[in-house]
Amino acid sequence: MSSGDQARPTENVVVVNGNRTPFQRSGTGYRDLTSYDLARMALAGLIAKTGLAPEAVDLVVMGTVVSNFQTSNVARDAALAAGIPVSTPAHTVTQACISANQAVTSGVDAIRAGRARTVIAGGTESLSDIPIRYRKKFRRKLVESQRYRSFTDYFGFLQGLGWRDLLPEIPSISEFSTGLTMGEDCERLAGRFGATRREQDEYAYRSHRLAAEAAEQGLLDDEVEAVRVPPGFEVVAEDNGVRADTTLEKLSSLKPAFVKPYGNVTAGNSSFLTDGAALVLLMAESTARLAGFEPRVAIHDFVYSAQDPRDALLLGPSYTTPRILDRNGLKAGDIDVFEFHEAFAGQIVANLKCLDSGSFAREHLGRDRKVGEIPMERFNTRGGSLSLGHPFGATGARLVTTAAKRLEQEGGEWALVASCAAGGLGSAILLRRVEERA
Repeated sequence: MSSGDQARPTENVVVVNGNRTPFQRSGTGYRDLTSYDLARMALAGLIAKTGLAPEAVDLVVMGTVVSNFQTSNVARDAALAAGIPVSTPAHTVTQACISANQAVTSGVDAIRAGRARTVIAGGTESLSDIPIRYRKKFRRKLVESQRYRSFTDYFGFLQGLGWRDLLPEIPSISEFSTGLTMGEDCERLAGRFGATRREQDEYAYRSHRLAAEAAEQGLLDDEVEAVRVPPGFEVVAEDNGVRADTTLEKLSSLKPAFVKPYGNVTAGNSSFLTDGAALVLLMAESTARLAGFEPRVAIHDFVYSAQDPRDALLLGPSYTTPRILDRNGLKAGDIDVFEFHEAFAGQIVANLKCLDSGSFAREHLGRDRKVGEIPMERFNTRGGSLSLGHPFGATGARLVTTAAKRLEQEGGEWALVASCAAGGLGSAILLRRVEERA
């Protein structure tokens, strides 16, 4: 239902509120925590913030990418720990960097189908707690050892193993189908669409500058909930990835990170490994009003796309944006708030170029006209993943929350959230301001 062209039900699904933990660079503020811990904190924070009765929640859906095998259904484990009743179903989804987008739209579908009235959806990620495993030959030996019955059976355990088989196998952030890292794919994308090093550094600088200004002006205060981190329960209250002191000169001095020595993608114009959790509270509009909330923003529509990961890995927004605009009879100029996921500055620059390209529209979208130039005064005006951080499984919920807050505070009518993801996937979510009632 979500990605086709079927008519939508008339019942609005509204974003009552959203919140997230402060985002932290991996290995820093949350280095001793797991994705479960972060999800539990975010859930408890959202319930306290909204005054929602836990028993009113019909469903919890959360996204995650790097799963901890002890809490593989992290949504359920975190929901129980946060006081959600044991009778409330909860499940975890994974769709690379649009996992939280999928969690949110799954919640929307559940409400529209009449299977739920109140849903908490979002995601969580701890890249400080990645699963590191043994290599396959050694794992096979460990499985076989479960059948050993005596001490002497272990004498042949190491037979057939080399010293390399004993080394740990650390996960790589690379595309399974192509073997390329996302940074390498971004280099190819930037070269293909002419995203220069200067443009990438300028965009990265913009992201950090706007994020720093938004934090200083208190524009993020209603999104970020401070948390106390065990065992010492130190307070973490702010994102720690924003570089308020960065300059274009500093960014331009950095060396290539993926394609050396001639690449343009650096640590400064790429998103960084991040820990954090983000959630939104979704309700049917009638339910929200009966509960005493004054809903301001509804999730109007959403689409997903899938492209060839060899050539269009990071082009999700270029494919989903025109589709969702066309489905709803809108143009780029009708959108008051744009919130795009910033995996890399080069990815953003390339997507903006594609959306404003007639040849791309004809050759890749089958359209006779381009989407057009995106007005940057409406685009990611409070920073983005490059500066605030990118916990893989949580970013989509941050984007939806920020878009909803901006739409409400800025008085616009339409907001568009768009993201790319590994596997050549894309997502677009269209939000609309709800008419106020007397």
